[in-house]
Amino acid sequence: MATLIKNAKIAADSWQLLDRAADGSLPTVPATGDIIVPLPLWQAMAGELLARSGRLGLWLDSAEDPALVADSLEALSLIAVHFPQFTDGRGYSTARLLRERYGWKGELRAIGDIQRDQLYYLSRCGFDAFVLNDSLNAKAALSAFNDFTEAYQTSVDRPVPLFRRRAAETA
Repeated sequence: MATLIKNAKIAADSWQLLDRAADGSLPTVPATGDIIVPLPLWQAMAGELLARSGRLGLWLDSAEDPALVADSLEALSLIAVHFPQFTDGRGYSTARLLRERYGWKGELRAIGDIQRDQLYYLSRCGFDAFVLNDSLNAKAALSAFNDFTEAYQTSVDRPVPLFRRRAAETA
């Protein structure tokens, strides 16, 4: 079973990820509980999803534009961005757009092919939760958040670049 890391700690996961069937059809929605639904299901059944009991999360694939849900963010408790493979970096941009352009303040979860080496960089882009691959040692992966003590460039977590922070310290 996959392990959830949230806010740099191993956490219990109460969310059920509703995946598409092998033929591409949309999943059946349970009447209660916290669920994460794919974007096509949200687009087809938003009213019904909002009427059920339990929290609602949205699953964005790496090729799906977060602008499609920008006007619906207040209805969501969680957004999960799917990384189909380790080398697909589009989810990093999705996270920055959600945090910086659309003002998303809720949980932003990385799902899919998530490796230890990505955790530090994903967190800098705004992710605060990560579902690790089954084969990874979650306790060992936590050290990824301390791999680097400083970063030069701006990020969601530190919007001021290093040269400006240093200049402010010496002033």
